[in-house]
Amino acid sequence: MNSFLKSCTALTVALTFSGQAVAQVKELGKGEGQVNIVAWPGYIERGETDKGYDWVTSFEKETGCKVNVKTANTSDEMVSLMNEGGFDLVTASGDASLRLVAGKRVQPINTDLIPSWKTVDERLKDAPWFTVGGVHYGVPYQWGPNVLMYNTDVFKEAPKSWNVVFEEMKLPDGKSNKGRVQAYDGPIHIADAANYLMFHKPELGIKDPYELNEDQYKAALELLRVQRTLVGRYWHDAAIQVDDFQNEGVVASGSWPYQVNALVAAKKPVASTVPEEGVTGWADTTMMEADSANPNCAYKWLEHSLSPKVQGDVSAWFGSLPVVPAACKGNELLTDEGCKTNGYDNFDKIKFWKTPVSKCATENDQCVPYYRWVSDYIGVIGGR
Repeated sequence: MNSFLKSCTALTVALTFSGQAVAQVKELGKGEGQVNIVAWPGYIERGETDKGYDWVTSFEKETGCKVNVKTANTSDEMVSLMNEGGFDLVTASGDASLRLVAGKRVQPINTDLIPSWKTVDERLKDAPWFTVGGVHYGVPYQWGPNVLMYNTDVFKEAPKSWNVVFEEMKLPDGKSNKGRVQAYDGPIHIADAANYLMFHKPELGIKDPYELNEDQYKAALELLRVQRTLVGRYWHDAAIQVDDFQNEGVVASGSWPYQVNALVAAKKPVASTVPEEGVTGWADTTMMEADSANPNCAYKWLEHSLSPKVQGDVSAWFGSLPVVPAACKGNELLTDEGCKTNGYDNFDKIKFWKTPVSKCATENDQCVPYYRWVSDYIGVIGGR
C-alpha cells in the first residue's frame, strides 16, 4: 500500500517531465537468457490453459530468452511490483503508466531497435499515457473496453444502462439486485461512477471522468456509497469473478472481455454489452524497467509482441483489440470478423484509463488527484 501511495504522491508533484530523456539502450546484444514480465491475467499465454493459445514457446525457441511471468490484478499492484524491482517489463494500463514514468521506474524506449514499431496503429503510437515530451516510455500492447457483463437467464435482453449495478432495483427476474452485483476493486472505478453521472446528471458539468473538481468528485463518491450497499464482492481477480458468475449468484458487473470469453467458452449463460452511458476502457503499454537486468531479451520481446500473429492471438484470447492493424486479417483464432466483433471501430467512444492529476485541463487545474482517489475508495469499500 505505502509503495503505490508514495508513487501517487510523487505523481502529483512530478508531472513536469523533462523532454530531454533518452533511451538507455543504443544497440542490441546477445540475449541474457530470460525476461521477467509483470502482466495482466491472460496476456502472456504459453498453451497451458489452451494449447491453441501460445505466443511464448516460439519466442523462447527463437531467442533463447525464457519468459517468466508474474500476474497482477490491478494497476496499483503493478506499480507496487515495479517499485519493488526485479522485473524487466510490465503491461501497464493508462492509470499506471504515467505514475511509473514520474517515479522513474521505467525507461524511454529506443523505437529504432524495434522494426515493427512502424506497424503500430497511428491512434496509439503517440498516446499521452506513455508518451511524454515526445519520448516513448513503452510499446502499445492491447486495448479494449470495460463492458457490462450479465447473466442471460436473468436479463433476456441486454441491460440498457449501468444503473443495474449503481442503483437498487428489481431485476427482470423479479428479484432485487442487492448482493447480486459486483464492482471493480480499484480506485479507477471512481471514473465509472463519474461516467455514469456525466450521462444522468449533466448539471454537474463533468467533461472527463478522470478530471473531477471537488463537487463532481463528491457526487461520484456518493454514488459509490450507494453501490456499496448492493455489491456482494468487489472483484480484482478475473478468475474469482468467473467463479462468482458460475457459482455465487452474481448476475451483473463491470468486467473485461476476458472473463466474458471464459464464461461463454464454458457454455455459461453470460453475455456483455456497452450501455447507453458508454464505457471506460484501457490501452495497455509494455514498459521497460529503468534498471532492467535483461534489456536485450526485453527488446526482443517488445518486437515479438508486435507481430501480427501474436497481436491477433492475444486479441482472440482476451477479447481485446490489437495495436497492429494488420492483425485484424488472416488470423485463424481471431478471424477476419474478430476486430469488428471486439469493437475496433469504437476507439473514439472509449474513455481510456489515465491517472487523475490535480493540474487538469477541463477544470482549470482544480482536480482531485489520484492519491485521494486511492484513500477515499478504500473508505468507500470499508463502508465510510
